[in-house]
Amino acid sequence: MVKEEYTDDCTIEDGELSEDALYEHFAVTADKGQAPLRLDKFLVCRMEKCSRNRIQTAADSGNIRVNGAVVKSSYKVKPLDRITIVMPYPRRETDIIPENIPLNIVYEDDDLLVVDKPAGMVVHPGHGNWSGTLVNALAYHLRDLPPFGDGNTRAGLVHRIDKDTSGLLVVAKNEHACAVLAGQFFEHTIERRYTALVWGNLPDDEGTIVGNIGRNPKDRLQMWVFADGSDGKHAVTHYRVLQRFGYVTLIECRLETGRTHQIRVHMQWQGHPLFNDARYGGDRILKGTTFTKYRQFVENCFALLPRQALHARTLGFVHPTTGKFCSFSSPLPADFQAVIDKWSAYANHTALVDDEAE
Repeated sequence: MVKEEYTDDCTIEDGELSEDALYEHFAVTADKGQAPLRLDKFLVCRMEKCSRNRIQTAADSGNIRVNGAVVKSSYKVKPLDRITIVMPYPRRETDIIPENIPLNIVYEDDDLLVVDKPAGMVVHPGHGNWSGTLVNALAYHLRDLPPFGDGNTRAGLVHRIDKDTSGLLVVAKNEHACAVLAGQFFEHTIERRYTALVWGNLPDDEGTIVGNIGRNPKDRLQMWVFADGSDGKHAVTHYRVLQRFGYVTLIECRLETGRTHQIRVHMQWQGHPLFNDARYGGDRILKGTTFTKYRQFVENCFALLPRQALHARTLGFVHPTTGKFCSFSSPLPADFQAVIDKWSAYANHTALVDDEAE
């Protein structure tokens, strides 16, 4: 039997949890002499601490495949069948205290809610952040629903965004919705578009960055691009330029995969760290002049936006119950917009001075 399982390897100290750590993936091949047996019974015997109910829920959500085809739990396993399954992780034995923290909910129904997370809020409790997180807020807002009322640390989570990244997240309100949405993230069919301000003037108006992402072997708090594919997990980021300001560029990034710090580490790898991203070197002047006025201008921008310039602007997915595609957008927060306005004014002024000099 072959078993593949995504673990919490990408959990880091400020409570940022990788999407891979939110659901698990198993794969198993039936023996040559396998007698016909219901799929759910077959998997219960081969998956540790996994109930038949969890397996049936995964099957009902279309998250179990045999030889690449979606099957139901009643499917009869045959010799040499290759079976894959993805499902949300079960609860952890850590109590979550519900906290009455205001949430900016942009949409909610019986199956899910979409929240616009502010920068500075950690999504998932972790070392140094056991309260004040999005999960604590959800535990209060949804306290009358199972499994939110029993302290499940992963209740409803199918993806996440970094602490100092603002923008949209979808949260499942029941096990079925969680399984369906987790499957869409696993299959990379979720639409996610981010707005980012990066250092430098990108050479192309659009492009694709492909590079495995894993833990930085020299710094456990950073992720790293393994260009030769020797380590890490496959990661793909598509980008296009929205506006050029000379020394910095406003871009849109579309995620094809969901690795920890993906946009931040991919852009740094390309020589264009996110503006004011302290973890990846964007919190210092990387492009521009040596004039004192320019240095003061950049420092003023850093003060206006005391975090990485990254916003999860668009989120789209197939609704787990209606089957309809849902799309949501979030306006840029005030701090991000203020910095864009300053860079726009600076670029226009510089262009005007250059024109007058000619």
